[in-house]
Amino acid sequence: MKSAGNHPCTVYLHSASLEQVRPWPMSVLLPTGNRQYLIFSLVIALLAGLLYLPGLPGEFMFDDIPNIVNNASIQLKHLSASGLLEVIATPQISGQMRSLPTLTFALDYWRAGGADPATFKSTNILIHALTAFALAWMFRSLLLAAGREEQRVKWLAPALALAWAIHPLQVSSVLYAVQRLQTMGTLFLVLALLAYLQARRAQIDGRSGRTGMMVTLLLWAMAMSCKEDSALFPAYTLAMELTVLRFAAADFALSTRLRRGYMLASVAGAALYCFVIVPHFWRWETYSGRDFSTPERLLTEARVLCLYLWQIVLPLPSHMPFYYDWLQPSRSLLQPWTTLTSIAVVLALLGTAWRLRSRQPFFALGVFLFFGAHFITSNVIALELAYEHRNNFALIGAVLAISSLLAQLGLRLRLRPAQQAATVCLLLLALGTATVLRAHSWSSNLLFAQASTEAAPSSPRAWIQLCASYFEGGGGPNPANPNLDKAIRACSAGTAAAPDSLNNPALLIVLKTLRGSITPQDWALFQQRLEIVRMTPDNSRAPLILKHFAEEGVGIDKQRLLGVLATLTRRASLEPYDLSSIGYFVMNKLEEPDQAMPYFTKAIQQASPQDPFPQQLAAELRAKGRPDLALIIEHAGQNRQARVRGDPVEANP
Repeated sequence: MKSAGNHPCTVYLHSASLEQVRPWPMSVLLPTGNRQYLIFSLVIALLAGLLYLPGLPGEFMFDDIPNIVNNASIQLKHLSASGLLEVIATPQISGQMRSLPTLTFALDYWRAGGADPATFKSTNILIHALTAFALAWMFRSLLLAAGREEQRVKWLAPALALAWAIHPLQVSSVLYAVQRLQTMGTLFLVLALLAYLQARRAQIDGRSGRTGMMVTLLLWAMAMSCKEDSALFPAYTLAMELTVLRFAAADFALSTRLRRGYMLASVAGAALYCFVIVPHFWRWETYSGRDFSTPERLLTEARVLCLYLWQIVLPLPSHMPFYYDWLQPSRSLLQPWTTLTSIAVVLALLGTAWRLRSRQPFFALGVFLFFGAHFITSNVIALELAYEHRNNFALIGAVLAISSLLAQLGLRLRLRPAQQAATVCLLLLALGTATVLRAHSWSSNLLFAQASTEAAPSSPRAWIQLCASYFEGGGGPNPANPNLDKAIRACSAGTAAAPDSLNNPALLIVLKTLRGSITPQDWALFQQRLEIVRMTPDNSRAPLILKHFAEEGVGIDKQRLLGVLATLTRRASLEPYDLSSIGYFVMNKLEEPDQAMPYFTKAIQQASPQDPFPQQLAAELRAKGRPDLALIIEHAGQNRQARVRGDPVEANP
């Protein structure tokens, strides 16, 4: 009869539970059965990839547009060393330390002959599968380092890796093309942790582990070239030392050096955070382009972390809306009341993990990894409040902690091995089913937007995407667009659901203009909101929707549009490029060169002193037969130079 220990889904919970760490042996032997485990981990990688295929071909969306679709620097036409070096050297809007993912974007563009969503997303799926493969080996090494028997580890470690890989919260990391920045970082972090574990096991066995440590540093550097939050790697290794590894080494002096080294690194990190990071990013007033200050962000992030935990523990697709622009910041400990409760939950989990780090090391390690992974994104930097892809690495910690709790529950309930196996298989089946369903909603922007508005009915981004999906799917700015009524209904719903947003009412004006049903009330509503809403980046771009479609030939009311652009310039902090773009639009498209001058002069005031824009524009105005306006532009350029020199500024001619 086949023993229960050989069942593929058995998790041993009796005499050797997940939390039971044996005394350190004199020698930690290299594991046997590597060939068999290689097959198991390859199966895990295959499953990790297959479940995301329903999301293909999909479409580009949101941050994919500036980072991939409109990013000329990744448009690699010919494969050559010089072309690849140019891609790596070109500054990216996503950040200056993300060269490896950027290079893979360029390679995807080259092999597809353009920006093909299916090509980019299939590469993301491959990266996710490779990470699941590496994670299975990392979990195996971790469990063996803790004294688990290899026969038991060979089923438990792949189950943990599979749970991480097929959790539906991962869908937005894998199928959101631009988040390769995050998933590639996770891949190299997992490989670095695996190398670190191998090196530490060698040191525990009495060998040097020097090669493993060098490989660890190399892999960490590669992770840093993908995403900046990979800087937290030392915190992850410290968490392993505090819980599972316990700074152990055959050489007592090495063990002492490890303890002292981590202590000094922790003190240095705390000093850097307190005396450099916090003073640099702290804002008592509202962050530029945000509707919250630093204290408000920190209060809100406790709620966000609890939201993530809720999504992980109860992973229903309806709990994962992707867009979180509906999330209101916490204004105080009791506004809303869940703020104080969430802070208490976070502190309780961290405190419990610290107390149990010796008795239940895997639970403690999981908690430390989860919260450690969110330390940068849930801190003082003025990032958006919530994004699901921030859990890509953090979910490793959550899987460890939850598995530890389930192991303890199994012990208390005295479940037999077959019952344990059935429970694990059912949980994995539930996760996989939810992932397939959610991945399917990513197969088109229309399906995605429909799912997003259902999951987050007060999200303006979800509604504007639904409206735009109907509109573009019907042929765009054409009065005969068959989806025009559906698009108008979606934009109307978004306008009502998000009173602090401008995108939906702006697009609604375009759609109703096309249908011929625009009313003064539609314009009045938009103008009223434009005067009072906070000018976030989304709201600042909204009036430019009107400008864009006017350039496309939609008959937007000229005088009302001029009024909207004037209000936008007064209320929002626009870049010189945006200001000059509006100026050219007003001068050329609306044929109002006099009214274009305020935009041009403001752009000149903000531009670099070396920018030749004033001279070029003055020449264009003279060519148009407006030397009077050319004088105004030249004067604005001279005043800009005077400000740089500190000379008096003359009044306009």
